[in-house]
Amino acid sequence: MLDLIRSYRPEWTDQIALFFGTNPEMAISLDEVKLLAPIPAPARNMVCLGKNYLAHAEELKGQIFSDKPPTIPIYFTKPDHTVIGTEETILLHSHITDKVDYEMELAVIIGKKGIDIPKEKAEEYIFGYTIANDVSARDLQRDHTQWYKGKSLTTHCPMGPWIVHKSALPFPLSLDLKCYVDGELRQQGNTRDLIFDVPTIISDLSRGYELRPGDIILTGTPAGVGMAFDPPRYLKAGSRVTCQIEKIGVLTNPVGD
Repeated sequence: MLDLIRSYRPEWTDQIALFFGTNPEMAISLDEVKLLAPIPAPARNMVCLGKNYLAHAEELKGQIFSDKPPTIPIYFTKPDHTVIGTEETILLHSHITDKVDYEMELAVIIGKKGIDIPKEKAEEYIFGYTIANDVSARDLQRDHTQWYKGKSLTTHCPMGPWIVHKSALPFPLSLDLKCYVDGELRQQGNTRDLIFDVPTIISDLSRGYELRPGDIILTGTPAGVGMAFDPPRYLKAGSRVTCQIEKIGVLTNPVGD
């Protein structure tokens, strides 16, 4: 997939649609394949946004450092070994944490190299979008005084089920997001409620920082995470987490230990 993104040409979109439109017998049913993560081995750490929905920033009530909404983007990263695909198992790692939480997010896939990108040109640098679950060990996130360890346990970034090319999701983005745990709706939001929208994120992150094809940016999670409940409602072995984003698809993962 990384090679495809790096070599992609805009005219391919119409050519692929024409090919399968005239040769439907060449298509493969989803029932016949196992979907892996669309980018199972990212070339670089994924960049993530913290507290990028106002309601989520407010619901944390200072449990993760400041209780105020950010005035500039909060960035952290997740390493490549966290990535799994739809229907793969989120591991609880219960020997080191008992506070594993879910965070449904829109993920942006960068399509071409750029630095110091103006907001008005941000869309030119996007390849497409997918769904990600920024699974988080809240006790590790808190105790380490920065977020990397608590966000970086193996299997803690489900991603998928596929990438939707940007041509199908033009700016401005207004996509409904929903997250269910064992069929119960826990999170609900819309990308128009992002504190820092996608063009702002790309422009700000790229200031003095080179974005490259295949880079992945997780844009933040809406309200409804497990730690915000009273008492908190963390993931348990046997649970199923389903993340759904309008016009993209559904990402579902069982939870195990």
